[in-house]
Amino acid sequence: MQVEDTKLSGVKLITPARHGDHRGFFSESYSRRALAAHGIELDFVQDNHSLSAEVGTVRGLHFQAPPHAQAKLVRCGRGALLDVAVDIRRGSPTYGQWLAEELSFENGRQLLVPAGFAHGFITRQPDTEIIYKCSDYYAPECEGALLWSDAAIGIDWGVAAGTEPVLSAKDAVAPGLAGFDSPFTYEEAAS
Repeated sequence: MQVEDTKLSGVKLITPARHGDHRGFFSESYSRRALAAHGIELDFVQDNHSLSAEVGTVRGLHFQAPPHAQAKLVRCGRGALLDVAVDIRRGSPTYGQWLAEELSFENGRQLLVPAGFAHGFITRQPDTEIIYKCSDYYAPECEGALLWSDAAIGIDWGVAAGTEPVLSAKDAVAPGLAGFDSPFTYEEAAS
């Protein structure tokens, strides 16, 4: 399992090995032991799976606040998506900055999004499935969102001019970063 650091502290790009032959491939998509060997020790308690039928479906930017903050390990089960993490930890040197990675069935990559980050994605192929592990259970009283298209964040979603993404009503009216009172605080890692 290959684990790479990204420009956002704590966000990791993970590529499990695939072993292929004439039948297809086998991949160990999650191994607590392999991640622990890279210093990643999370207790995942819930798996989520969603299907987005149309290309250009945006889901996010979502987070779950303490005391039920969630880390997520995200992968694409079918199709392709652009997966995005935004640092929303007060005091972080990268507060408000974002990272995007292409996740697809073909490349098998995964993104580890720690608590303290907003998460979202846009689909690149029809009938795209996203599968992700969560480190805490869903708690509706703790859910939050930021506007996917907030200019203060400036995410390049790769949406063609004149194209309208497919959004939920909630995501379409989420607040922006300006005036956002983040429930997360940056804690510098001990060296």
